[in-house]
Parts: sequence; structure tokens; C-alpha cells
Amino acid sequence: MAHVSASQAPAALPEKRKQPFYYRAPFQIMAGIVIGILLGFLAPQTAVAMKVLGDIFLRLIKTVVTPLVFFNLVLGIVSAGDLSKVGKLGLRALIYFEVVSSIALLVSLIVAHYSGVGLDLQGHVSNDASAGAAYAQNTHLSISDFLLHIFPDNFLGAFTGGSLLPVIVIAIAFGAAVMGLPKDRREAVEGALNLLSDCFFKFTDIVMKFAPLGAFGAIAYAIGSNGMTAILSLGYLLIVLYLMLAFVIIVVMGTICWLYGFNLFVFLRYIKAEIFLLFATGSSESAFPSLMEKLQRLGCSKQSVGVVLPTGYAFNLDGTSVYMSLCTMFLANAYGVHLGWSEMLGLVGLMLVTSKGAATVSGGTFIVFAATVTAAGILPVAGLPLLFGINRLTSQAVSICNAVGNAVATLVVAKASGEFDRDAMRDEYARAFARDA
Repeated sequence: MAHVSASQAPAALPEKRKQPFYYRAPFQIMAGIVIGILLGFLAPQTAVAMKVLGDIFLRLIKTVVTPLVFFNLVLGIVSAGDLSKVGKLGLRALIYFEVVSSIALLVSLIVAHYSGVGLDLQGHVSNDASAGAAYAQNTHLSISDFLLHIFPDNFLGAFTGGSLLPVIVIAIAFGAAVMGLPKDRREAVEGALNLLSDCFFKFTDIVMKFAPLGAFGAIAYAIGSNGMTAILSLGYLLIVLYLMLAFVIIVVMGTICWLYGFNLFVFLRYIKAEIFLLFATGSSESAFPSLMEKLQRLGCSKQSVGVVLPTGYAFNLDGTSVYMSLCTMFLANAYGVHLGWSEMLGLVGLMLVTSKGAATVSGGTFIVFAATVTAAGILPVAGLPLLFGINRLTSQAVSICNAVGNAVATLVVAKASGEFDRDAMRDEYARAFARDA
């Protein structure tokens, strides 16, 4: 046997050093929030001056709003078109997504209306002319003016007008056009759109590097200008949000699981590692790969998992629906904007569309909510920095609800379509829980 000298032996790979906790985004954002709160109480005037940091971050966020929504809507439409070709599986998935999302939106809007979130801030937040200008210009449009407003006169103009509605119209038309192309050309266009979407996701990641500064400036200004009132109001909003998300998971999804012969609590135990990951990252995308693997081991066919779960990440964001409903009512109450049931139902329709473009990266829910506020034309954008101050705390719970909702949807649609093996589920549960023991 040939002797291998030490110099000839392959060098050992250097161990990857664990990143210190203070380099991680969650810690930095929470640190920014805590420092901002302290500054708001100890030096209110200085804290108010920090508003510019929150505003700068909000401007950066707005630069990625329209392209992200456009690409996600187009790709979602193309994906839905492919779903229609797989027959009952695709049809059941789309019906399930729309029904459950609509239930989440409507129930949370009703709860938000009667819970009074944001009412204690009324009269305390700044509602000057600049804040009101963002929405007052659209409140007196006639029907014909409104229709002309949502149909742009040129493609690029839809992205520069400051409103999301023209972008939605363009995205729907463009998605339909892509579906009408021959298969080879459609796949080429879809691949290019996926690449561009990935680029904007990376751009979003870069923007989110400034999130700690944005959180610091936003919460410092909120506390410095409003004091304890802002803390209590935002805390109450968090309580209502968490209770509503728990209601959607336990009651709505639990009932659906029971109707189809699944035990929700056993399933949640099975995916507890993914739930912890979601809480740590605040991104529903972080659990996507392991959920795909686990759902197949649990008895869902490869086809059902490959069709339902990815499409659900674009079309079935139940947690995002709850967040958008509650925060819309929060802004309306805080700034004294009266919303009747007709306006609220109109917002539901708009949010059913805009929530489909929600990015699943951390912060994506806030990005789409900001876009919806702009598109609605009746709510003040001045209140967005206030909500961003607690975005980290909201995104953790929202991402869990989104991911669990899509996992449950995959189980239900697979079972309803005859694409589920119950014996495999029983065996997988036994193996998984035996390892835990």
C-alpha cells in the first residue's frame, strides 16, 4: 500500500463558525425596537427627529413593491393555468384557497371592526395635510374617473403612478398573454420572469439589511410623539392579531382537518421543528423545502405536493389575510377614517388580489400591506412606519399561519383527490414520534 505523507493528505475543511447572535437580523431588529422605545421615553424630541430613518426605509421598501407584486401575480396566474390541466386536483386547490382566504379576511375584518384596534390613538397621531394628501386625492373620484385610473395608458406608466391597481390590471392581462403562448415560448418567458423575480427578492434582502435602522426610527418617533399611548395601542393590536391567527389555525383549519379525517394537533406536533424555524426567521419560505419532504412521507402523492404547496405559497396566505384586515382597520381607526361595510367589502376584494402577491420572505407581508394601503386610496400612508415598528413581532406569527395553512391545504386537497395514503401517514407518525421519545 502506498504511503501517503501528511503533506499529501487532503486538508481538512475548515469548520464553519457559527455566526454570533448579534449579527443576526432578528436580534438587530429587536435591539433597534428596544433602543427606539427607550429613546422615545428618555429624549422625546430627539426621538421625533429619528422619523427620517423610518421614512427612508419606507421609501426603499416602496421601490420593490410594484415589481414584486407584478412578477408574483403573473407567475401565480401562469401556475394556476398549469393547475387547470391536472383536472380535479387543480380545481379543488384553487377553490380551497379562495374559500379559506375569504373566510380569514371576512372574519378578521369583523373582529377588527368590533375590537376597536387603533381607536385609542385617535387624536394622538399626526394627521397633517401631507399625511392626508396621499389618500384625499382619490376619495372623490367618479366611477368613470376611477375606471380610467386603474387602466393605464402605457405599460411603464402603471409602475410609476404610485398606485397598485394599474399594476394588478397589467399583471392579469400579461399573465393571460403568457398562458396563450406556445409551450416552448411560455416556458422561456416563465423562466425569465422567475429569474427577474429572484433578482427582486435579492434586492429586497438588501433593503431589509436596513430594517434595524428603520425599526429604530419608526418606533422612536412613535413613542417620542405619542408616548405610552402608542405602546398600549400597538400592544393591543398584537394581542388581537395573535388571537385571530390562533383562531384561524385552531378553529378554521382544525375544523377542516376534522371534516377530512385528520387530527390537527398531531400534525402540528409532527411539524414542530418547522414551526420553530418559522418563528425564528419570520419567513414562511424558510420551512418550504422540509414541508415538501414531510408531506410526501406523510402519504401525499408527489404530484399533489408539487402542485398544491408551491401554488399555495402564492395563492393561499391566510396569515397575511388576517394581518392586512386588522392593520387596515387599525389605520382607519387611528386616523379617524370612517369605513362603512361597503368600503370594507371593497377592501376585502382588493386584498384578495394583493395578498396573492405577498412575498414569502421576511417582511413581505408588510411590503404588500403598504402596497394595498396605497392602492386603496382612502388610508393614510403616514401610519405605516408605526406598524413597521412591530413588524418583526407580527411577521413571526403570520408566517406560521401561512405555512401551516398551506400544509393543511395540501393534506386536504390530496385526500379529496384520491392522492393520499393513510397507511403511510400512520407509519410516518409512528416513526417520527418514536424518534422524539
